[in-house]
Formats: sequence, structure tokens, C-alpha cells
Amino acid sequence: MSQKVAVLGTGKIGEALLSGMIRAGWAPADLLVTARRPERAEELRTRYGVSPVSNTEAAKTADTLILTVKPQDMGTLLDELTPHIPADRLVISGAAGIPTSFFEERLAAGTPVVRVMTNTPALVDEAMSVISAGSHATERHLAHAEEIFGGVGKTLRVPESQQDACTALSGSGPAYFFYLVEAMTDAGILLGLPRDKAHDLIVQSAIGAAVMLRDSGEHPVKLRENVTSPAGTTINAIRELENHGVRAALIAALEAARDRSRELASGKKD
Repeated sequence: MSQKVAVLGTGKIGEALLSGMIRAGWAPADLLVTARRPERAEELRTRYGVSPVSNTEAAKTADTLILTVKPQDMGTLLDELTPHIPADRLVISGAAGIPTSFFEERLAAGTPVVRVMTNTPALVDEAMSVISAGSHATERHLAHAEEIFGGVGKTLRVPESQQDACTALSGSGPAYFFYLVEAMTDAGILLGLPRDKAHDLIVQSAIGAAVMLRDSGEHPVKLRENVTSPAGTTINAIRELENHGVRAALIAALEAARDRSRELASGKKD
């Protein structure tokens, strides 16, 4: 018997997940979507052949519910869904900072909940999705979540206690690289290059470096040393990065992101 999966609050990440599932072999007839605006729901139907439904219909019909709304909207969504979700449904949350206990306290006793932190490279099938089990989630539920999120990238299981750290590193991680590319592009312009050429140079260097990190098996220190010749250009640049405390700033930035994730979990919005 086919399993029906519903993506609730299908924004960019939800749509990326949906399209990844279809590419991985899921039948559009088994995929349900909800959207706040009717025209958005119709757009998804036209683009993917999936069935737009209401939130309550999704809760009643689907075997797995993937909640992709913003963290601040999750409580309202659960208020709507809870009366209609049987305890045998799998609920997957993609909301940053919200623990599985938040859902378990509101849903029927024994409802399995899996928490997933993915990131925006899901849009190009290069996501890093971090998966944690709630109190009632079994190996079968975790494997099902891996099957779904594996369609848009790599998955990793961690204890839920590590989710805030993973949110800081990989959930927010793409933004740090975009920020770095932005700064390096500005530097290229300062050094006399046109913006488009500086951009192309940096992006391709970033792609090449990422592939080497993934495929070489070498430690990043070793790879950096391979580029850093004595008294050369690279070591002079590295010295300036160290003089300006870039390493310390990165550590502090990730700590701040982790702390904000914890604040979201505790209900603090400001």
C-alpha cells in the first residue's frame, strides 16, 4: 500500500523537498500539499501534479506530515491540526529551534515526532539535513525521514541535544559562505577586477575547494598548507585574517546562532 505524505506550508524549502521526492521516485498522486494562498496551491498542482488540500484534510489523510511553516507559526498550525491527527501518524518538523517535546505535548499520546534541520541548498539537491528522534520515534520513522530528505541531499542523525549546534553550523551555514563570497567579491573590485569576473573567480574557487574537502579525505589544515608556500601570497593573506581575529569571530558567530536557536526553543521571539 502506498504511503501518503503531506507537506504543510509549502514555501521554498517545502517545494524543494517536494520536487526532490518526485525525482527520487515518489508518485505525485501520493503527495499532498498545503499553502496559505490558493494561487500558490494551484501553482504547485500545475508544476508537480500533486494534490492541494486543507491542513485538516492533510492531517486526516496523510500517513506522514511534514511541517515546514515558520517557527512562530507552528503553534497556530498545531492548534488546527491536533484534533485531526491520529497517534499513528508520523509528524516531521522542519522548524528551527522547536524541540520534539513541543509537539508531543500537543499531539495525541504516543505520536511519533522526528525533528529535521535542513538548509537552503535543498533547492539544488545539496542540502545537509540533520535528523533527530522524539520520544516515540522508532528506527522505522528515522529511516523514513532519511528516505524523504535524502532526495535533496545528505542526511545525518544526531541526538536532539545537538540540534541547536547543527542549526548554527549547517542550518545557517550557507549564509556564512554567501557573506564570505560577498566580501571577497568586494575585495576583488577593490583590487581592480570587474564585479562579474571577481564573482566567477570566487564562486568556482569555492566549488573546487568544497569538492576537495568532500572527496580528498584530507584535513582542511593539510589542504590549506598545500596552497601556502613560504613567504608567498597566501601566508600573507592568512596572517591578516588572523590579525583581524577572523577565526575568533567565526566561533563567536556560531555560538550566537546556537544561542538564538535555544531562545527560539524557549519561546523567546525578540
